[in-house]
Amino acid sequence: MIQFRDGYYADIRIEDRSRTVISYKAGVLDEMRNREERQAFLRVYNGRLWYYASVTDIDHLQQTLDGLYAAATENPHILENPIVRRFEKNRDTIDSFGGCSVRDIPLREKQKLLLSYLPLLTEESCVTMPAGTYLDRSSLFHFQSSLGADIRYDYQTCGVAFNFPMAEGEKKFSGSWQRGCTKYSELLGLEEELRAAVKEQAAFLRNSVPVEPGKYPVVLSPEAAGVFAHESFGHKSESDFMLSDESMKNEWELGKTVGSPILSIAEYGGIPGSGFVPYDDEGTKARKNYLIKNGVLAGRLHSAQTAAALEEGLTGNARAIDCTFEPIVRMTTTYIEGGDLDFDGLIAPIKKGYFIKKVRHGSGMSTFTIAPSLAYEITDGKLGRPVQISVITGTVFETLGLIDGLTRDVELLSFVTGGCGKMEQMGLPVGFGGPYVRVSSMNVQ
Repeated sequence: MIQFRDGYYADIRIEDRSRTVISYKAGVLDEMRNREERQAFLRVYNGRLWYYASVTDIDHLQQTLDGLYAAATENPHILENPIVRRFEKNRDTIDSFGGCSVRDIPLREKQKLLLSYLPLLTEESCVTMPAGTYLDRSSLFHFQSSLGADIRYDYQTCGVAFNFPMAEGEKKFSGSWQRGCTKYSELLGLEEELRAAVKEQAAFLRNSVPVEPGKYPVVLSPEAAGVFAHESFGHKSESDFMLSDESMKNEWELGKTVGSPILSIAEYGGIPGSGFVPYDDEGTKARKNYLIKNGVLAGRLHSAQTAAALEEGLTGNARAIDCTFEPIVRMTTTYIEGGDLDFDGLIAPIKKGYFIKKVRHGSGMSTFTIAPSLAYEITDGKLGRPVQISVITGTVFETLGLIDGLTRDVELLSFVTGGCGKMEQMGLPVGFGGPYVRVSSMNVQ
């Protein structure tokens, strides 16, 4: 049992992690491994400095903690510190996957599942070098603090991801499809979805035409809307960017109208999926945070340090990619809330515009760039030909104000590849999504 000392704040987070990777390239096994590891990250704070240690020797945490205490100076008033006063004292146990852990599925069964899908990639003759990967991660987290917090929760994702480059004559296309979920059973029976995705992308290769550059109405799919919300707005709401930047603070003044009155963007770690974080790495309980509410800037994301600096409340967004890093302000699941239209009603008023269905990548802060993978014309309120679009661009706040239609249905997406990168902490699991979103004008190139 850990013995904490008076005169300091301290916390310990432990992760017991299992990861599986199985991959095939052109029908040949490229990688098949399962890795299990236990790590801990310890912090001691005396009101002036933080003292850190990252260890794999979980059996001697008291010794490591005592070493940090020895390096720090005692502060009898530590409980009055504005950062320490914000830390929560939660005690909780969450067991979401005890009866369906991916750790209990034999490695050979996971391999067999992946192999069952690979032949579907080559049903289209234009596919050249198909590749498929099965991935899963299972983590058991334990957080303790000198204030009395004691939290245990589990986390799990699993999924399959496929890449299938296509070529026909002079035409080339990078096909891809993936499915991420939280239960292994959800990966069964995906044959028709995968087959349809390969067929659609083969048709895109053969039939797509170059876009006519200009400004047009654009409809974003839940995937594209989620990328926009995450990359173009979510990162701007991470408050550590504002601590040394007065211009950012002024731009990010709460209560300021920044978007269409129909627009609300929320962020919540309690949603099951790849962005599931019921308690952050400082022991703060997840809560739904509105970043924009009805077009008005309503909040930003915090760690205890940034919340104290800006004199605001905690949000549950102090996260580290693993126990070798300290927690910093990061997103969990970021999404646009729905409206009152169906998809047909959303595109009906558009005489000429574009529908962005799949996205290769996106980036941006004050301005943004989204590179579509699959896109279609909208002509006289109907979907038309597949079209090749390099990028859609714009300024964030202008585009937020041009959102003029949202579908009722909202889709939140989980992923097993990639992840969010910030500073040196790359590949953090997050979720995002939204409804189908209509923007009255965007730069299309």
